[in-house]
Amino acid sequence: MERIRERSYGGFFVVCAAVTVFTTVAIFLTLLADAVEFFTAYSIVDFVTGVHWSPNPTGGGSAFGIVPLVVGTVVVTITAAFVALPIGTLTAIYLSEYATSRTRSILKPMLEVLAGVPTVVYGYFALVYVTPALQATLFPSMSTFNALSASLMVGIMTIPMVSSISEDAMRAVPDQLRHAGYGLGATKFEVSTGIVVPAAISGIASSYILAVSRAIGETMVVVVAMGAQANLPAIRNGLAGVPYVHPGDVLLDPGMTITVAMVQIAGGDLTGGSLPYDAMFALGLALFVVTLTLNVVSDVVAERYREEY
Repeated sequence: MERIRERSYGGFFVVCAAVTVFTTVAIFLTLLADAVEFFTAYSIVDFVTGVHWSPNPTGGGSAFGIVPLVVGTVVVTITAAFVALPIGTLTAIYLSEYATSRTRSILKPMLEVLAGVPTVVYGYFALVYVTPALQATLFPSMSTFNALSASLMVGIMTIPMVSSISEDAMRAVPDQLRHAGYGLGATKFEVSTGIVVPAAISGIASSYILAVSRAIGETMVVVVAMGAQANLPAIRNGLAGVPYVHPGDVLLDPGMTITVAMVQIAGGDLTGGSLPYDAMFALGLALFVVTLTLNVVSDVVAERYREEY
């Protein structure tokens, strides 16, 4: 009887795993089928290298260059990473090494509440509060819709992912390593940064990559706070004629990410089977490949640097 029960459990888990794999494969094939239709009618080279995105312009003449969308996505992702990664890591160190059990039991659920807030709320908070505050203090010329406010909110939104996964990795480090450090005269700070963090680096790196993947795929925050203009920043001439892009031209103006472009197409009046409609699946395929690559890299990093005790 016990053997039958164990086999039943094993079969149930296999079915759950198969459903997960089947869903992923089905999503990929669905995106691929329509993306192939798009690339049959539109050059993949023009799609990858084009600098104009206008799927359904008023005057006709569609353009499907993904470069402005990639620039917007990269800007939001990198700026959000500058917010989420250091704050999330420092929070994880505090919760794992400094906070008492009572403090941790209070702070960690409060922190993880951030992950449960609907993303559209973050977007409206950025639009209604963050942008006016920045306009009134640091950047008077900032546009109402801009990449900076959206990036800050995306960064705050992904802090719980970094802190939670990193803290779990740090708490998995055996106490014997900590005691060895203390026995050699190290301070708590030295043990935390010189022993615990390096020992948990695989989990911390995985949290970084997952947070970046989350930022790349974020939709509602950037839809509400960043606007929907596929712009490329102006290229200026610096010293000795070296071209450069001013950060203000990127962060303080509206922009468009890949996800925003997909929402714009899906919410328009385009009919199924049209070229702009198929472009949505080409964008989805590009996002799928990027996030899948990042997750594979996360697994490789975790496996490469995982410590076994």
